[in-house]
Amino acid sequence: MTDLVIRPLVAGEEHLFDSLADPGLVGRALLGQTYTDGGYRPEWTWVALRDGEVVARAAWWAGPDDPAPLALDWFDFTDAQAAVELLRTAPLRAEYSILLPAGWRENPVVRAQAQARTDAAIAAGMRVLVERYRYHWTPEHGLPARPGRLEFRPEPDDTVILGVLRRIGEGSLDAHFRHTAAEHGPDAAAQEDLDLLRWMTSPRDWWQLAYTLGGDLVGITVPARNQTHHIVGFVGVLPEQRGHGYAYDLLVEATHLLVQAGADGIVAATDQGNTPMAATFARAGYPIEYERVDLV
Repeated sequence: MTDLVIRPLVAGEEHLFDSLADPGLVGRALLGQTYTDGGYRPEWTWVALRDGEVVARAAWWAGPDDPAPLALDWFDFTDAQAAVELLRTAPLRAEYSILLPAGWRENPVVRAQAQARTDAAIAAGMRVLVERYRYHWTPEHGLPARPGRLEFRPEPDDTVILGVLRRIGEGSLDAHFRHTAAEHGPDAAAQEDLDLLRWMTSPRDWWQLAYTLGGDLVGITVPARNQTHHIVGFVGVLPEQRGHGYAYDLLVEATHLLVQAGADGIVAATDQGNTPMAATFARAGYPIEYERVDLV
């Protein structure tokens, strides 16, 4: 068999990335995106070639000012072993999220595509962390009325925000927080959440702390915008305030603030195992658009 060549692209070789046959059943293609849409860097785009033909490809993504990749966006192949070798060879490490249509396990062809990518990523040293729902709210789903139970105030001090995030992490059902906390401690997990919120392109004064009408702190809601979408950046309730359905109030407030900011669509996500938050999104009129599997 001809030796495998694994290397990054150089500028002008985008056609190589697009030359791999891909049915578009999973991954970024589900969003109608192409490689050239994403602002990917050639040095973070790797291909495996045999006889000059691309048999595996991977593209890592980050914002324009980020020094290292934040996500593995594309990972497709016609040769599974070549795909494993590509991930092992490329000197890039980031979380890999496989984007999947809702109810994907019911379609055997899609399920096979998802399983092949999962198996290859695991063979390269990754592991499945969590499965998540991705939501997409648009005005035709109706703007939920504010319950009026809470007061919302901006909080400019990041030290205060960090403390709130740390307390919200206690007993959190969020797999990413729990993963970082297990490896590096809860302070590091809260800092990771704060760093992600600060990375967003939206104004800092969109962040709101929520209080009961009696003045007790309930939690935080962060409507935001990333590189491409208005999003629900964060919704979290303090441990002592759980059990009152306040996550709904926080989500509704974020939705209203984003609509006031001009959003005609809002993207959000939660772990499938976080059934209270999934129920909150459903109650607020957020339909599931896609599912995804996150590997770290």
